[in-house]
Amino acid sequence: MSTKGKTSREMNVTEKLTALFDGLEECDEDEQRQKILEINEMISEMNEDEYLSVFTKEPFNKIDKMIEKEKISLENAIEFLKFIGYYKMLRSLIDMAFYCSFLNDRFKKMIINENEKKDEKNEKLLADLCECYISLNFNFEPELLSICVSCLLKVALKKDENEETQKEVEMALLALGNSGHNFIEQKLYLNEIKEIVQYHQKHHNLTRLAYQSAWKFLMERLFFDKNLEEMIVNEYRLGREVARELEELTKRLDWKSEKEKGKRKKEKQEELILLRWLEMLEFYFRYFHLWNEEYVGLIDNIATVFRAAKDENFEVIKQCISTFKNVAESKCVKLDDFLRSGAVDAILEGMQRPTLNNEMVCEGLRFFIEISRKLKRKKDNETEESKRKLQSKKIFEKMEEEGSEDIISCFWKTVENIGYNRYNLRLSASDLIFA
Repeated sequence: MSTKGKTSREMNVTEKLTALFDGLEECDEDEQRQKILEINEMISEMNEDEYLSVFTKEPFNKIDKMIEKEKISLENAIEFLKFIGYYKMLRSLIDMAFYCSFLNDRFKKMIINENEKKDEKNEKLLADLCECYISLNFNFEPELLSICVSCLLKVALKKDENEETQKEVEMALLALGNSGHNFIEQKLYLNEIKEIVQYHQKHHNLTRLAYQSAWKFLMERLFFDKNLEEMIVNEYRLGREVARELEELTKRLDWKSEKEKGKRKKEKQEELILLRWLEMLEFYFRYFHLWNEEYVGLIDNIATVFRAAKDENFEVIKQCISTFKNVAESKCVKLDDFLRSGAVDAILEGMQRPTLNNEMVCEGLRFFIEISRKLKRKKDNETEESKRKLQSKKIFEKMEEEGSEDIISCFWKTVENIGYNRYNLRLSASDLIFA
């Protein structure tokens, strides 16, 4: 845990964690458990940069040596690693620290050995090892991934609603959601994930994070099996389900209010879950093209999130704009329905925000450029052509009312001054002429 080149706060966090971590070797098992709880509490207060500065491969190599020399019980080591993985997955962080460590090699061998046992297989240990392997990694060997997916789905299928089981299920699904765009045979997951999603839709047994993670795992399978799209959109009701989740999360969040520490921590988690939904939608609309009428309501809900966040949460409003841009560019979204939603009004309002920075204005410009391009495509049918012209006129007038034309004109000068390459805006101002 090197402190070279770090800020004073990062050094303070690193030093405190290092002291606690180094003291683990000298403790008995109960004392270790208590120190691990203290370390976990510190980790939960970290920002992403602090996490990445602390958890390089050295701490994982040290845990590997402690396990080898029996300086830490495997149970305590796993509990510690599961919490580190939980932090990393919740924030969708990607890093190579664990992947490059000796501990990764140890866990891979242990997973294979435990899985090959016939009569004395420890299912709980195997599930814990699989969870650590997937949650802390970023790259997966096919054999290991197959074992882990099958094992974690067994855990995720548990129906008991007591707090302990719910946490086990949440952690298993969160890990599965971290499995990336890797090929997994349908027979290993399809029936199980279908049962998990549809059972929740009927009984609401999963936590919000668990349900989002189940969808994340399912959506990432689309890269290798586009036949799933029909099922995801029309059978599992992608638009309806995500719209409801966004609506409920937005109602629960109050970015302006000062909260006591415990409530604020819970609210922070809900912000992260909301961001995970938006990121998942951005991914879907970028790559897949099946239309469903429920998308109109979904886009409206994203607009509601955007307005609720306003100046209070930069990451959320940035992700909303980016998601809108991908929706606007998507082949699956009908322009009429998109213009019916609250997206255009929300972005026009957003362009007026005094705190909007260059990056976010550029995302807004990309959004309007794509809308403009679609509206410029002349229709062969006379009725459709009249509708296109009317839509163009309405948006242009709306932009004039909001003063957005002036903002855009001014911003082109800024883009020219800072260079086109930085924002990939190799376009002329005429791209934003709607009529």
